Amino acid sequence: MSILRRVKDISVATLNEMLESSEDPVRLIDRYLQSQREQIEQSERLYRECLNHAQSLRQQVLQSEQMKEKREQQALIALKAGEEDIAKLALQEKMLHEEKAEQYRTLYEESKHSILDLEEQLNQLKADYQEVAAKRGYYQARIETVRLQQQMNARMAGMQGSQTPRMFARLEDKVSDMELEARTLREVRRAGQEAVFTAGSAIQSVLETELEKLKKKLDQEGWRKP
Repeated sequence: MSILRRVKDISVATLNEMLESSEDPVRLIDRYLQSQREQIEQSERLYRECLNHAQSLRQQVLQSEQMKEKREQQALIALKAGEEDIAKLALQEKMLHEEKAEQYRTLYEESKHSILDLEEQLNQLKADYQEVAAKRGYYQARIETVRLQQQMNARMAGMQGSQTPRMFARLEDKVSDMELEARTLREVRRAGQEAVFTAGSAIQSVLETELEKLKKKLDQEGWRKP
């Protein structure tokens, strides 16, 4: 997940640097948007793979729980029939399935946390893309306005003997506005990522506490080995 965040940071930083020296900012933004579309598609594929993996882990947990219950019932039946050795074998398998269920449950919980993290980053990627795409249209309109005003002023200058159109005095402000928007986007995204990692630590702490409670319950029921 951190790799995805790092790639996105690099893309935004690169865009900031290139905008400062670009003579065609709209074309540059188009290139950035194309790169972001590819990144979103790759992230969506990874997200689907994570969902499938989590579902597989959940199935393993359910199967292990079912086998645990089945072996426990078999042990009870064997004890009722006076077959203590068979009951011990059934209990031994029951404990193995119980351990397997806990192992897969831990992996499943970790995978759910990773999915939430990836989902948050994927949503942020899409939000960034939409914001830049919206700004792209705005800047394109402004540049087209400048181009038309340039032609109009040039024609008027030819007719009236005026100097170069004064409209270009505002171009520096336009580029500065673009740079400010890009830097603000990067700062907001970093703040959001810090919040995601803080929430992840809290979830892990709760999982560890719940796991300890389950172990104590098993000790009280007498199913865990001394």
